[in-house]
Amino acid sequence: MNVTSSSAQVGTTTPKRARNSTWKDVAMANGSVVSIALFFLVVCIIFSLVTGSFLTAPNLLNIVRQSAPLLIVAATMTFVITTGGIDLSVGSVLALTATLSAALLQAGLPWPLVIIALLALGAALGALQGFFVAYERIPAFIVTLAGLSVIRGVALLITGGYSIPVEPTSFFVNIGRAWFLGVPVPALLALVVLVVTYLAFNQTPFGRYVTGIGANAEAVRRAGVDTRFVTLFVYILSGMAAASAGIILAARLGSGSSNSGQGFELDVIAAVVLGGTSLFGGRGTIIGTVLGALTVAVIGNGLILAHMSPFLTPIVTGSIILVAIWINFRLFKGAARGR
Repeated sequence: MNVTSSSAQVGTTTPKRARNSTWKDVAMANGSVVSIALFFLVVCIIFSLVTGSFLTAPNLLNIVRQSAPLLIVAATMTFVITTGGIDLSVGSVLALTATLSAALLQAGLPWPLVIIALLALGAALGALQGFFVAYERIPAFIVTLAGLSVIRGVALLITGGYSIPVEPTSFFVNIGRAWFLGVPVPALLALVVLVVTYLAFNQTPFGRYVTGIGANAEAVRRAGVDTRFVTLFVYILSGMAAASAGIILAARLGSGSSNSGQGFELDVIAAVVLGGTSLFGGRGTIIGTVLGALTVAVIGNGLILAHMSPFLTPIVTGSIILVAIWINFRLFKGAARGR
């Protein structure tokens, strides 16, 4: 009789424990995303209290429009960092494509041809760097650091340090300035890229290969996957995304400058890591990256609205990002121990 009653108790408690365990596993698996979402919310609340214009519709739309290049490049950088690599050249690729877009338009090339040519250039630069990383086994940090210097130097050589204006009447400027259904076109372009990258990262074999390479590249290779080509391809994606960002920036500003994108690569990497992607590879999240990029954009916008000194702004921004990443890391580390 006692055995029966004890068996009944086990039968009634086991499903409950299983349900609790499932919810706990879900919370642990998404801890990094939840933490950055909460941090993003706190930052928005603070700036809405400090500045009266932060939550106005024009300012929020301005944040989304200005953060479009960051969102686009950060989405593809998530693939790169998840493989265990890094791409420090994205800011320089942005500057080069912004410069060339203005120069090619001044030379009389049709704007659709300019866009296609620059996207191809971004892919070629990414492929070149990806080749050295994937096939020559040179550390990505070294390869892309060299790329950062060389590509920026080419942009400076083309412009001589001056900006090249884009004809205001050209349809090209609509890419960065036009609105559609009350939403900035750059924001819509970023949304398309984010949807595609989210599906590719979470719903395709390619996304699983990317995560697997970061976690255990040898195991993925032995499973029959061409890990070198997958690694090469993520750098091609990164180069094309940086080229897209350069096109959007040149169209919005109406000029191409070799000084564009100074420090842009740091904002991109901060957004990705802030969102919960591991710098050591093997773990990435597009949703977290989106929240991380928006957090970086909101911090920059909020500090400007708060009339903070431009000399103090980088110090405060870097400190806030460091604290957020530290909190995120501690939460994820605690969750891993809990398992």
